[in-house]
Amino acid sequence: MISPIRWLKLSTWELQLENTAFATDNRWSNHDMDPTPLRFRTWSDVFQVSYWFSDASNIAVWEVASSMLAIGLSWRQALPAIVVAYCITAVPILLTGTIGTRLRVPFSVLSRSSFGFWFSYFPVITRGIIAMSWFGIQTYNGSECIYQMLKAIWPSVAHVPDRIPTSSNTTSVGNARMMCYLLYWLLQFPFMLLSPQKIRYLFMIKGVIVPFAWLAMVIWAFIKVPPSVGLFSQHATVQGSELSWAWLTALNSALSLYCGYAVNIADFTRYATHERAQYSQAIIIPVAFTLCSFAGLAVTSAGIVLYGSALWDPLQLINQWDNRAAAFFASFAFLLTTIGTNISANALVAANDLTVCFPKYINIQRGQVICAFIGGWAFCPWEVLAKASGFLSFLSGYTIFIGPFVGIMIVDVSKSWLIHRGKIDVPAMYQVNGRYRYTFGVNWRALATLVICIAPAVPGLIHSIEPPINVGGIHNLFAIGWIFGVPFIVYYVLSTLFPARGTRGEGCLARRCDTAFGLW
Repeated sequence: MISPIRWLKLSTWELQLENTAFATDNRWSNHDMDPTPLRFRTWSDVFQVSYWFSDASNIAVWEVASSMLAIGLSWRQALPAIVVAYCITAVPILLTGTIGTRLRVPFSVLSRSSFGFWFSYFPVITRGIIAMSWFGIQTYNGSECIYQMLKAIWPSVAHVPDRIPTSSNTTSVGNARMMCYLLYWLLQFPFMLLSPQKIRYLFMIKGVIVPFAWLAMVIWAFIKVPPSVGLFSQHATVQGSELSWAWLTALNSALSLYCGYAVNIADFTRYATHERAQYSQAIIIPVAFTLCSFAGLAVTSAGIVLYGSALWDPLQLINQWDNRAAAFFASFAFLLTTIGTNISANALVAANDLTVCFPKYINIQRGQVICAFIGGWAFCPWEVLAKASGFLSFLSGYTIFIGPFVGIMIVDVSKSWLIHRGKIDVPAMYQVNGRYRYTFGVNWRALATLVICIAPAVPGLIHSIEPPINVGGIHNLFAIGWIFGVPFIVYYVLSTLFPARGTRGEGCLARRCDTAFGLW
């Protein structure tokens, strides 16, 4: 019998180093960080398509599209912004996704070739903290789905008295919603124990069920409020330069929603059956996200006529329904989409980052469990949503960091591989003193690019967190932060003028590494 005290020792949790590992010991790698073996490359073309339809049909996509109506745009201005945004989004996702299919490593490892072995921990930790924060917020959003489902079955749920002490810091949401939060967290947790190879089936189920549920809501909206009365009759409420900035803000909102996937996507395409499997993203992303965004526009427009205001949160709109069966099944569809999106966009991302920070003790499964407790409970998302509007603004503004991360990686190791000319040394990414050490572990070209590209948007970020602080017209650079980012050009120029010669050489491409280490 194992003594309970043994579980308190770090040595008990130590992971074994795989025979195929490129690292010299388990301080720098483990099974989940190593290049993906052939037996785990199970994401075919069908799963890639279902994954994006699954992710497109989530509450955030609906809310971003609907909020465009709330800021004064009509559907005629909002829809082009949506199409342009997701066409642009598809480009960096396709490029960085190609890196994952060729090198078979996650972003957390890949970033070492661009930022330097030690400096790579900055984008990794930044991404991990943001992912865990959003995990908590999305978990709370999922609890709202549980609340609407229970209220549809038992309307008395809406009148549950608050008996939790004020000292618990949960009075901002009430007893009923805290109960729903716990239920949702428990429901979501088992899915976080699944490997990326198995969780793809959840994405396929979600990609089939949820779009049909959204289509049903669009049909309901057009029956209740014919388009000639609702959607097509509404016009923009802003004009002139205000309209132009509102359109650019809407464009940036749609861009920023999934721009983070440009750094995340390698975490998934590394499991693709072959490189061509992820090329479908170029078409699927604009099509799927435009269709799902149109659903949000159509239903929100009907809500303006029916309820007198732009209810851009679909759960608030469902809360107005008298048909309890419809409210239950619509909320269930949003519940399913929230679980899938929270795992793919947040839990798996945070798990990959925790794995690279502590590879000796943490793998993807353990990382997701840690994310569930830190993001779900230690972060106290109910308090953040109730009081910390400034922190929410900061989380929304994280694209000023993600944009440079993506630009640097695209220049450095994208399909065109402008700097390294296709010569990427995969084993060196696992070696602390390898060719990607640069200068004391820092690629100063990447550091300079981050400073140059992020600094102009910081005043706008400060203004968004504390609106009373007047920073002048420069705050508009933050409003279009993802568009304004010029890291691609800055990093390319710096790397061309001051090439890091030590990082160039024969290297080790995906097929060569697979053959040499028995991964193919």
